[in-house]
Amino acid sequence: MGELVRAERTAAGRCAVGARGPVACGVLLFFLAACGQQSTPPAAVGHTSAQASAPAVPPPSASPTGLADLCTLLSPQDRSTAGITVLGKSKDIAGARACDWTVPGTFGVTVTFDEKHGLADLDVTKKNVTKTTVGTHPALKVADKKAADGTCAVLLGVGDGASLQIDVSNSGFSDTPLACRRAGTVAELVEPKLP
Repeated sequence: MGELVRAERTAAGRCAVGARGPVACGVLLFFLAACGQQSTPPAAVGHTSAQASAPAVPPPSASPTGLADLCTLLSPQDRSTAGITVLGKSKDIAGARACDWTVPGTFGVTVTFDEKHGLADLDVTKKNVTKTTVGTHPALKVADKKAADGTCAVLLGVGDGASLQIDVSNSGFSDTPLACRRAGTVAELVEPKLP
């Protein structure tokens, strides 16, 4: 069932954005999710006094904006409000950090943070985009109403050069308006926690 929901989510990614940037490619999102690629640094083998006395340097994946663990963006109360009954699973999608919540037989949500591409950098299909705001953040709602495939995305601008993408896909590839309501609810819950 997990692979089916992941496959469903790719439709939202394809509808939401084109091929620019890690968040921008739904096909790549599906490929990496399906292959289960997750990058983890190798563990240190030895320990020397020079290594122990070296100043701590944050890892390259550390977020300067404080979004270190995307799975903590939704508290237990937030998940209840959004109808999410499962814990999120951290992922790395083409160098962008993500968290995935899959409610079996119902819907799934993937939140991806792209530190390198703001809303203006994302290549979205203009006919499927509605400009909006969520709280104090500029946003784009992306859904292909003609396709009626049960997918929707809300993209939030985070500063000038970053974005947070919320992709929702319903099981059974149906009810796009419901997918958009779900994506909007999640966006409203996480937006106050964004810088």
